[in-house]
Amino acid sequence: MTLWSGRFSSPMSEALWDLSESYSFDHVLFAFDVEGSKAHVEGLARAGLLSDDEATTLLGALERINAEYASGTFVRAENDEDVHMAIERRVTELVGDVGAKIHTSRSRNDQVATALRLYTREATVAIAREVLDLVGTLEEVGEREPNAYLPGYTHLQRAQPVLLSHHLRAHAFALLRDVDRLVDARDRLNVSPLGAGALAGTSLGIDPHATATRLGFREAFANSLDAVSDRDFVAETLFAIALLGVHLSRMGEELVLWTSAEFNFAALGDDFTTGSSMLPQKKNSDVAELARGKSGRLVGNLTGLLVTLKGLPLSYNRDLQEDKEPLFDSVRQVGLILRALTGAYESMTFHGEIARAAADDEFLVATDLAEVLVESGVPFRQAHERVGKLVAEALKSGRPLRLVAEESPDAKRFAGLFDSGSSLERRRSPGAAGPQASAAQAQRLRQSVDELRQRL
Repeated sequence: MTLWSGRFSSPMSEALWDLSESYSFDHVLFAFDVEGSKAHVEGLARAGLLSDDEATTLLGALERINAEYASGTFVRAENDEDVHMAIERRVTELVGDVGAKIHTSRSRNDQVATALRLYTREATVAIAREVLDLVGTLEEVGEREPNAYLPGYTHLQRAQPVLLSHHLRAHAFALLRDVDRLVDARDRLNVSPLGAGALAGTSLGIDPHATATRLGFREAFANSLDAVSDRDFVAETLFAIALLGVHLSRMGEELVLWTSAEFNFAALGDDFTTGSSMLPQKKNSDVAELARGKSGRLVGNLTGLLVTLKGLPLSYNRDLQEDKEPLFDSVRQVGLILRALTGAYESMTFHGEIARAAADDEFLVATDLAEVLVESGVPFRQAHERVGKLVAEALKSGRPLRLVAEESPDAKRFAGLFDSGSSLERRRSPGAAGPQASAAQAQRLRQSVDELRQRL
């Protein structure tokens, strides 16, 4: 029997049931729906719509049902269309007619929205904490190799040398922006829709503000139509996760490159790599490839929801059932990526000598040659052209750039610039890639992490 059987003369068809049922995925909301239902029962008691004894009975039943689900003993009935109906059905089984009062002044519309906001609020915090764990790991890897450096790239062409710690902090600062977005999304979604009913509120004397406080929401809804139809918070959370996924994909791509024989800057531990079913010599960085690949899934979940939302009239429409699977999937997948990448970086061995040899490529000194000329009063554009001609001569003649520079009129100014690590040492402006700027960056990163942890 459905919750609306009084209006209908025949049961739901099997085809419609298969299309409509959502327990198979929305059972994830079980504990959150129970928590919302407990707050609702307490609100009904405050409003005089339940006696104290009735409220106590219902709260006890909800506690028991939550324990059943947590222990794996809860049994879904054949006609439980979703998690919300399953919980109400079980309450009524346990306490009889009193259970029929639990839905007083409530619709599945505000009930679902409340449980989903509670879930999303918790999920954003959990993801943010795992991102901060990854940031901590990146910093630890850099601290293990404080003097290691490698080429920095633009257009995937060697550009200038950078400290390994500086390179990893570039990822860390991007990840901190992701945490900031997740925290902002959490703060905006922290509004209770409970009490909005189906769409227009109720004539019964409930207090949505009291239930909002009980559930830890910042405030109650202002408009009942908006409360039951708003899924901005899901879209915003999916966006934050999708952009986080893009950053994780970039990190994955980099690990794929670094661990290739062509780069050979690093190797991942055996526990974070795979082999080949055919090629005995292979050691594959699948963890990085999966991080890269799953980002498309996260972007797709966001895109799918936005397309679903774009043409809906006010207020609730059943299309909104399609908000849950993308959200649940993105939350689960990004958690898997974060934990795996954190472990992969922890397992990583950085090949410092190989990376240093690449970073000491003499052509990476070209900018330093130009900047030395600038220090002597040469306009930068002229300095750039003069050094460019030296580079062109070296390439044309097949001679080392160092020798070409030593034969130029500016040879004395260029002395020492080709020494190993010299170019890196010269990267000393605030926020730059050299050792002098490193300590300030590390302090700023730690301060940002501390501030975000406090906000969480």
